[in-house]
Amino acid sequence: MAIFDFDGTLADSGDWFLSIADDLADRFRFRRVPPDEIEGLRGHTTREVIRHLGIPRWKLPIIARHLHKRLAGETDKISLFDGVEPMLATLQAAGVRLAMVTSNAEDNARAILGADNIARFEQIECGASLFGKAPRYRRVLRRARLAAGDVVSIGDETRDITAARKVGIDAAAVLWGYARRDALAALSPALTFETPDDVVAALLGPAD
Repeated sequence: MAIFDFDGTLADSGDWFLSIADDLADRFRFRRVPPDEIEGLRGHTTREVIRHLGIPRWKLPIIARHLHKRLAGETDKISLFDGVEPMLATLQAAGVRLAMVTSNAEDNARAILGADNIARFEQIECGASLFGKAPRYRRVLRRARLAAGDVVSIGDETRDITAARKVGIDAAAVLWGYARRDALAALSPALTFETPDDVVAALLGPAD
């Protein structure tokens, strides 16, 4: 089974988030990020970024709820990364079981993925807290009746790798999402992928 993250892995939502970041900072009273700092922050872990912005942990659920509600009215502004749709179709057709664990809201994920892509996932776990993916991974494993060694998680952030390791799942990292290559490499993921085609090749083997 492959358990996918959503934002930054399947959905190209980074530019949308950056477009509202200053509004979020003003609304919830945390530090604005000047454009020349963005690339540097991509080289830090999620926890380090939150500390840098001065966001207390208790505010994270409130910010997340606001973010999901706002996105619900703007899902048309976000598309899937090139190659994601054929990647999901190919993996499913080859017998790879698919699941998704995301901190985004389920309605948002469904709207952006579309009915055909959502139907490829046998489990979707949405609304996980920022650092609460590990329990969701455990629930996926339990429902799928799979051992941790039969599963790989695929995400674009350092927190995805950390959460997977808490439950003994091999963690793979995509290099087209939020975190920089060096930040991901520092956590030594089991696999790294430059493109969705690389995911297919790694999980199914090279095409004949």
